[in-house]
Amino acid sequence: MALPTLLKTAPGDKGSSPVYVSGPGVFVFVVVVAAGGVSSALLNRPVPVFAAVLIGAYFLFAIQVAKQWEKAAVLRFGRYRGMRGPGMFLIVPVVDTVSRYIDQRVRVTDVKAESALTRDTVPVNVDAIVFWLVWDAEKCILEVQNFVEAITLSAQTALRESIGRHELAQMITERETLGQELQRILDTKTNPWGITVHSVEIRDVHIPQALEDAMSRQAQAERERQARIILGTAETEISDKFSQAARVYQESPVALHLRAMNMLYEAIKEKGAMVVVPSTAVETMGLGGLLGTAALSKQ
Repeated sequence: MALPTLLKTAPGDKGSSPVYVSGPGVFVFVVVVAAGGVSSALLNRPVPVFAAVLIGAYFLFAIQVAKQWEKAAVLRFGRYRGMRGPGMFLIVPVVDTVSRYIDQRVRVTDVKAESALTRDTVPVNVDAIVFWLVWDAEKCILEVQNFVEAITLSAQTALRESIGRHELAQMITERETLGQELQRILDTKTNPWGITVHSVEIRDVHIPQALEDAMSRQAQAERERQARIILGTAETEISDKFSQAARVYQESPVALHLRAMNMLYEAIKEKGAMVVVPSTAVETMGLGGLLGTAALSKQ
């Protein structure tokens, strides 16, 4: 059952949430007051119930509970006394104050860099995600006032600096390398605070629409150029093969005749095909026998 929380921050301490009402504290308060009421009724005196209220109020604020993933620092008259949690712990009300509870789970911070200039002076908007956690709650509380804001601002600054050291093509194609560089920069800066940065992931890189259209036209022109180069290379290879074939046919007329006969046969072997050749070709290439054989095969 969720219980109301008494958020009473110590004056001048923006990073503390000192004493709050916990479930066990409420239970002890109710039990002690009930016992005092019964004692007063039996003794017919109001003193036991007044004492029970005071004792119950003490335990109501003295019993504090931190969750499994939380820790808190206890200050006595402003001096650091030690870390408490997770679980239940006791403090001295009024004398002790408790810092805000530090969540030691992995956290995610969204970082954006708008209109940052790359190395080749291209304005880009970059979205990144920073995964980090508090590994030393004591340093985190004592070394930095607002560690969440410090992480966010440091990540934004490091992201803009990294953008300025890379060209647009590198940012688009080498996002993982950029994220690893940011992770090293941030981890070096935040380790003295008791915070470690696990990883930085570049989610998206936005460029102006006009530049995007120009890059699209450039890519299209590059593909057309490659296509023309491939076509020209194919034509060159074909012409080389034809030149080699011409030299072979020039040196061997019989090979040329065989090639001509094969082409003629391929033309007339289909049903209904008719090829008209001069009579000199019949005598030169000896096509009489070939034509007769083709006619017999059709019959």
